[in-house]
Amino acid sequence: MRGVVFDGKQAQVVDDLEIRDPGPGEVLVAIAAAGLCHSDLSVIDGTIPFPPPVVLGHEGAGVVEAVGTGVTHVVPGDHVSLSTLANCGACADCDRGRPTMCRKAIGMPAQPFSRAGTPLYQFASNSAFAERTIVKAVQAVKIPSDIPFTSAALIGCGVLTGVGAVLNRARVDHGETVVVIGTGGIGLNVLQGARLAGASVIVAVDANPAKEAVARRFGATHFVNAAATPDTVAAVKKILPTGADHAFECVGNVRLIRQAVDLLDRHGQAILLGVPGFTEEAAFQVSSMYLDKSILGCRYGSSRPQRDIALYAQLYRESRLLLDELVTQTYPVESFPEALEAAEQGRVARAVLTF
Repeated sequence: MRGVVFDGKQAQVVDDLEIRDPGPGEVLVAIAAAGLCHSDLSVIDGTIPFPPPVVLGHEGAGVVEAVGTGVTHVVPGDHVSLSTLANCGACADCDRGRPTMCRKAIGMPAQPFSRAGTPLYQFASNSAFAERTIVKAVQAVKIPSDIPFTSAALIGCGVLTGVGAVLNRARVDHGETVVVIGTGGIGLNVLQGARLAGASVIVAVDANPAKEAVARRFGATHFVNAAATPDTVAAVKKILPTGADHAFECVGNVRLIRQAVDLLDRHGQAILLGVPGFTEEAAFQVSSMYLDKSILGCRYGSSRPQRDIALYAQLYRESRLLLDELVTQTYPVESFPEALEAAEQGRVARAVLTF
């Protein structure tokens, strides 16, 4: 079968992947569509260290093809959106409703794939850049069959992370103010999360002025072109003189993390969503924090995928959550190199691979 494999030096489309049968508590899914996320790029460029060879992809949707023993919530033929969160469901964190903190959810990649007899790792417990993948039952969330796969694919990472960061981690309240630094796939979902939460002022900041229209479509009330101003913080504070209640950094740049902190009003929160290099350090003025300001990390939107994916699917059906508009362009999986180039150059909010 076809898939995208990273061998430690390059990513390429292959057609000789094999996958084992699902075991107890597992689901075999025929992938219909998969979003190309920045995290996939980060594996390729080394920002996210991951053992090769690995089948890439972690944002997908498809049709259940087979289930292992003990799986009852989905059956063959069901449409599902996949999460990357292979939480165990039995530890103290899972029991508290914090599955993103499950220590068994990361750091132990499986090898359900093989190629010419050589095992291949699974990225983010998902590997959606393959015609078929195996996930834990908890990762397969049933969705209505009328949601296009190209849109449903994006729920499981970008939407869960961005919207979830607003609703679950920051808990933005009605009437509060929000700044979003970076309007890529995650940033756009933070914008629409802030809109859903009822934020009164939502300022999008990006160095690409061409992104203003789509940022406003997703919920921005103001747009600051960071490339056209020598002092982004000052430009934002012309809109929010005392600063923001919440500032989301969605790029993964330590300089912009400092900007997010500097943009906060009293009792404000800086929420970090972008992923810098694993050894990078950020700095901030300590004295500025004594006005009850907070810096919050956020893993996967602090989400509970079985609950949140179903919720976001329903919001989409009610025309309250934008999914179709996230899909900039679709590519057959064979055109992965073109999709990769478009994503690397920032020409797409989300490129989606189809099978």
